[in-house]
Amino acid sequence: MKVLLVSANTERITMPTLPLGLGLVAAAARKAGYEVGFLDLESEPDSQSALRAAVEQGSPDVIGISVRNIDDQEMESPRFLLEPVKAVIAACRALSQAPVVLGGAGYSIFPDAALASLGADMGVCGEGEVVFPALLSRLQTGQDPSDLPGVHVAGRDHRTERAFAKNLDDLPFPVDDVWRSADPTDPELWIPVQSRRGCPLDCSYCSTPQIEGRSVRARSTRRVAEGIARLVKTGFRRFQFVDNTFNLPPSYALELCRWIGALRLNIVWRCILYPHHVPEDLVAAMAGAGCAEVSLGFESGCTRILRRMNKRFEPGEVRSISEGLAAHGIRRQGFLLLGGPGETRESVEESLAFAGSLNLEMLKITLGIRIYPHTPLASTALGEGLIGPEDDLLFPRFYLVPGLAGWLPARLTTWREQRGRQAG
Repeated sequence: MKVLLVSANTERITMPTLPLGLGLVAAAARKAGYEVGFLDLESEPDSQSALRAAVEQGSPDVIGISVRNIDDQEMESPRFLLEPVKAVIAACRALSQAPVVLGGAGYSIFPDAALASLGADMGVCGEGEVVFPALLSRLQTGQDPSDLPGVHVAGRDHRTERAFAKNLDDLPFPVDDVWRSADPTDPELWIPVQSRRGCPLDCSYCSTPQIEGRSVRARSTRRVAEGIARLVKTGFRRFQFVDNTFNLPPSYALELCRWIGALRLNIVWRCILYPHHVPEDLVAAMAGAGCAEVSLGFESGCTRILRRMNKRFEPGEVRSISEGLAAHGIRRQGFLLLGGPGETRESVEESLAFAGSLNLEMLKITLGIRIYPHTPLASTALGEGLIGPEDDLLFPRFYLVPGLAGWLPARLTTWREQRGRQAG
């Protein structure tokens, strides 16, 4: 059976994005014995021509399309990003009779709504390395795939829970097609690396548990480091760990840094830190292994708001971690999410003052919080009548305390002008 996998993302919201997840699924499908074509539309100057050539030359029996982003999460001027995906599916329909299967992080958050909106035949929620080859087997033998974990079929009720791989070391590394067209000299390019999946922290607004589950699972640290080493041999030197919380658990992160250091890879990398449980020896090991920049998602400088978000840290701990990172020469990018439940003018000012006092190299401020289904934030918005029970939330909806809607945008404009380039 021939399969064509297409990364439909063509947006560079913050930087070039390589389709790591699709590369993992492609590797699993090839390991299962299927002939797999791979197409990353972001890397193509003429995406429609590239798609036409891939379909006509490959004659796929199944077309898989990865949906990475639904929107850009910007409340003030949101961009809905599914229209280009619809165009990709329409082109596939015009060129082939092959069934179209959706997947990807964006699709996994809104499986039924996205499936209906995009008009595909079926979709795979969550991790696809195990389920997608099983789906291909069902399609090849003419069997019904609708009872497979995480599989949604258009026009049918979905009754099975999505499945997550228990041992990541059982899964192959991504196919080389992911970075084949990437330019190692591009200063904006960071090669994605994933060492862990799953998050049990239950932040009130976060969709990660729907995509990766709540149970933390990790590849062996040695295999992760050796995977990076293979890419270093091809010329890449800049890497980005896409784990949601690089430092959790700290013992794993420390061991991984030691492996990277032991292999003398001479790389530069960045990651996302949850500002809790970041001991000094871990920061030192990160710096020694080539960590140049971290994203600190502290989201607020007000303890009361942090509790509403179900954060496990205090502003004082954020400050201590930030200072430790700076002492080791690691750049820090901070994040504020303003306007969520319980926010007041006083808590906004407290957060702005706190963020400003950290002297970060970069600060990203988000006005309003994107509401995702099956989150505590969605329940709060529903209880307050900001959304209705019938709202599937596919088209972006945001939570912003009504009393701040007029004041907060103007206040942020003034604050950014006062702070200059540091505040984004």
